[in-house]
Amino acid sequence: MTWPILSVITALPTLGALLIFLLARGGDEAGARNARWIALWATVINFAISLLLVARFDPSQAGFQFVEEGSWLASTIGYKMGVDGISLPFVILTTALMPFCIIASWKSVTNRVPAYMMAFLVLESLMIGTFSALDLVLFYLFFEGGLIPMFLIIGVWGGPRRVYASFKFFLYTLLGSVLMLLAIMALYWNAGTTDIPTLMTTAVPRSLQTWAWLAFFASFAVKMPMWPVHTWLPDAHVEAPTAGSVVLAAILLKMGGYGFLRFSLPMFPLASHDFAPLVFTLSAIAIIYTSLVALMQEDMKKLIAYSSVAHMGFVTMGIFAGTTQGVAGGVFQMVSHGIVSGALFLCVGVVYDRMHTREIAAYGGVVNRMPLYALVFMVFTMANVGLPGTSGFVGEFLTLIGTFKVSIPTAVAATFGVILSAAYALWLYRKIVFGALVKPSLATIKDLTFREMLTLGPLVILTILFGVYPKPVLDMSAASVQQLVNNYSHAITAVKAAALQ
Repeated sequence: MTWPILSVITALPTLGALLIFLLARGGDEAGARNARWIALWATVINFAISLLLVARFDPSQAGFQFVEEGSWLASTIGYKMGVDGISLPFVILTTALMPFCIIASWKSVTNRVPAYMMAFLVLESLMIGTFSALDLVLFYLFFEGGLIPMFLIIGVWGGPRRVYASFKFFLYTLLGSVLMLLAIMALYWNAGTTDIPTLMTTAVPRSLQTWAWLAFFASFAVKMPMWPVHTWLPDAHVEAPTAGSVVLAAILLKMGGYGFLRFSLPMFPLASHDFAPLVFTLSAIAIIYTSLVALMQEDMKKLIAYSSVAHMGFVTMGIFAGTTQGVAGGVFQMVSHGIVSGALFLCVGVVYDRMHTREIAAYGGVVNRMPLYALVFMVFTMANVGLPGTSGFVGEFLTLIGTFKVSIPTAVAATFGVILSAAYALWLYRKIVFGALVKPSLATIKDLTFREMLTLGPLVILTILFGVYPKPVLDMSAASVQQLVNNYSHAITAVKAAALQ
């Protein structure tokens, strides 16, 4: 490949934001219209270019592909980009969902539209950069940079308590990341490089592994978010605009899981093995506790936010099981959750745009007026529950199998969580969709518009397609996952063998 495709898809959204700044920053209707169209075209073209990555990606290779290198800061910190089977699904998930976010905001966001679109485009660049960076310092800059546009999206275009929610989101995630920065410096002093592929094959001393693992864990656990550092997420979701919630649930949460796969397991295998019981405990608590909390919610967004924490519990459980099924299931579950939870927030946005309330009690009997909406909402609810035939089932099933080999109590607790997820998801669906249409405000509610079908239709197809035929995602990541698990197993086996001598 002759041209730097990863740099192009990372930079293109920012160029779109710059174009909006130059051509459409006026507060008038023409400026807003131009901003929407520039943002839409920038995200659609970026998605089209990113599909070239899929077309030219060799799934049989476990290493990094499309690698781009250049000198940057001093002689040691370089500009290095590349993707493997673990990061490519997240790059595609990011580029694929952004056009839906722009379309979803078409009518619902009316104030400061150019600034809103610019924030989303810059955020896309930073998210793609996070998944593509092959240098620790570059990764850290992208990883932290994503905080700023999201902070603005919640704080400027959010709900009544937006300032509180945005500061809580910012401070929680920043606090964990400061510790990660210290660990990055320690790794550099140990190995003399910040190159991620080099660090993945460099032996880290046992004492440093423990401290570095805890520092990285502090950052990624908040980002996931894991229990008990999950409390910023429901607040952020409730206050964020619809598209903000979609990006937060579908992509930003995945950075934590991606971090575990990219750093914790390959760089600190012994510490990951030692701390696996802790992660299993936190994951089991997250799955059961947050599912019970979700059952008590009165706000639709809050319920889906708590369900996200529960589903991320499956991911952390699968990753730290260190088995092929567990890790592959963790990757698939993150992709599936990105599609399903993003779609669920879009579904909430549909009725919120009509009724301007997210209170579950304000709805009932919606199926009488919105049969198409009821059908679409049902597909995503079933996927959220993990019904066989939907993408939600595949990820949960694989993570449970992978964990069962390592920790039976954790797998049993997580299975109980699946039952609870059915309870809260079906309760939500029954309250909103079924029953008599008694509330007069719902008597004139309109079904899905063409624009809403355009956003939800492809997500319905993907949810069912990956549920019936998960092969494309699993095959893409198979070689990289296998290599990760093999290296992890070898490191632990070598330590056990040395201890016996």
